[in-house]
Amino acid sequence: MAAGCFHFAGGIQAKRSTHGAFVDARLRLHYTMGGKSDVGAVALKIWESGLHVDSTATRPAAFGSELGQQARAAPSWYRGRQGRRLREMLLAYSFLAPAFIIIGLFGLFPLAFAAYESTLRGLNKIVGSYDGLGNYVKAIDNLIYILTFWIAAALIYYAARTIAQAIREHREEQTDALRWVLPGFLTAIGAALFARFVFILLPEMLLIPSKLRGQANTQEAFRSLVVETWWLPKVQVALWVAVVLLAAGAAWGLHVNRRTARDSREPVYFMPFFSAGIGLTGGAALLWLTWQEINAAYAEALEEGVGLEIWSQIVTISAGFLLLLVAWGLWESAGQRSSNTGMALRLVGAVALMAGAWVLIAELPRVVNAGDEDWWNGLMATVFYVMGTVPIQLGLALILAALLFQKIRGQTLFRVLYFLPYVAPFVGTAAVFRIIFSNRPTAPLNGLLDLFGAEPLLWLSEPAGIIEMITGGRFDLGPILSGPSLALVAIMLYGIWTYVGFDTVIFLAGLGAIPNELYEVADIDGAGGWAQFRHVTLPLLSPTIYFLSLYAVIGTFKAFNHIFVLREAAALGTTDTASIVIFQAFKRDTRYGYASALAILLLIIIMVITLVNNRIASRRVFYG
Repeated sequence: MAAGCFHFAGGIQAKRSTHGAFVDARLRLHYTMGGKSDVGAVALKIWESGLHVDSTATRPAAFGSELGQQARAAPSWYRGRQGRRLREMLLAYSFLAPAFIIIGLFGLFPLAFAAYESTLRGLNKIVGSYDGLGNYVKAIDNLIYILTFWIAAALIYYAARTIAQAIREHREEQTDALRWVLPGFLTAIGAALFARFVFILLPEMLLIPSKLRGQANTQEAFRSLVVETWWLPKVQVALWVAVVLLAAGAAWGLHVNRRTARDSREPVYFMPFFSAGIGLTGGAALLWLTWQEINAAYAEALEEGVGLEIWSQIVTISAGFLLLLVAWGLWESAGQRSSNTGMALRLVGAVALMAGAWVLIAELPRVVNAGDEDWWNGLMATVFYVMGTVPIQLGLALILAALLFQKIRGQTLFRVLYFLPYVAPFVGTAAVFRIIFSNRPTAPLNGLLDLFGAEPLLWLSEPAGIIEMITGGRFDLGPILSGPSLALVAIMLYGIWTYVGFDTVIFLAGLGAIPNELYEVADIDGAGGWAQFRHVTLPLLSPTIYFLSLYAVIGTFKAFNHIFVLREAAALGTTDTASIVIFQAFKRDTRYGYASALAILLLIIIMVITLVNNRIASRRVFYG
């Protein structure tokens, strides 16, 4: 090999230039070769050692001596395969740190603060008096105890499953996973205690404005109160306990990583045990809170001389939901039976369990009726709104996308026109719809009805259900069977008009990703247009359908702007969805704690729906 410049600067491969130079981008190594040498072995050794060598030695012996000195000088935990993994992990997290900070400050912290605020009570008070689960009890009565119990059980189950998976890998792959238990759990407990520190410090900080009234409202007084609050004994104790545990977990983790063989390919089990620790800590804390609140409720009822049925309701309703889960499992497994008898027995067992579950869950309506009527009506209106908008807008969008995907004139113009309602300001377009659906006889829509000899309708001011109006009110159908009010139906039409263009554009992108060869093969096999759509288009479009359905359901559950603009007092609250009820509790009633509790309940509902959707999509969505 001709003499040349050998430069190695890290990365996975070294590259050779036209002049015999090897160049890479991480570890800085410069070696001018004076003769033949095993460049590949030397480069690999340096890359695995994590060294920074800069040598201009002209003899391989001098270079080897300097390499040995560098290897002995570098820390042992920074060398070898484990050291390389540590360096890569640190580099990755350094790039991700800004994203973590932004998500933590503007995503997780507001959510955590809302959860904290939901445990406080008081009118027009951000820092109210502690009330535990009192706000949740006002909203959904004893159902909150069942909910918190099952959330805690789910967290503990997740932690146990994570630990069991790590132990199984430990046994099957002969890894030493259990030594990561202590650092993972220490760091998890430290993180939980750091969150406790934040919620000890935050109320004290929020009380500072109330102390700065009158002449004391100066910058010097503000700084003095901030420093005084920071150095409160309870704040400092909470801070340093959390810091010590976090430091102990990190130090022990580095110690475990240092004791791992440098050339070992054993995975790092820190994150599984850390997440398991978070799950166990959160589940234990939630169980403790639920237990305390139930005991307090029984003590209060005993003083007032009334009886409570909390435990019986928890057992009864929980058993009903467990039977439903078992019935669902039997129903799903019935199709996998090889014999008709086995399938029939499983289906009959599933139906029997569903009937038993229904008997046990019959206690649920009584619990619901004891909660906040406005909240339950808001949830019912939200469900009506979701069921009345999502299927229709997705169906229309799919049809429009299939038509626009054909080679027709003005294709681009039609795409822009359909997309305009989505990009237009919601408040402005909702104001236009408010004029169109006005209850005045001379309103545009009522004028159109008059042309056909029909009576004018109240539209946005009509509280009667659409089914009740169709039947003429001859039957007492109740609030659920009466269907959504006409006012809510008018708002549904606005939602469909707004989002159908957005869904159409996304469907067009999904259709464009399907290879034309598949349609050609189907055509050769004799498949018609409908057969091609059913067996080619729909399966390959299932990821797009899943995304849009999930996006639409979450969006409709959180819908607020256009509903707030279109709602009328004459509709008697039939258009008030869950988001409107939360806003009214916050803005009109200034019950910040109660509004936060309702927001957390809505978040839980959305998360449950998302999990169910993901569960269904994991078996139905085809990703090619």
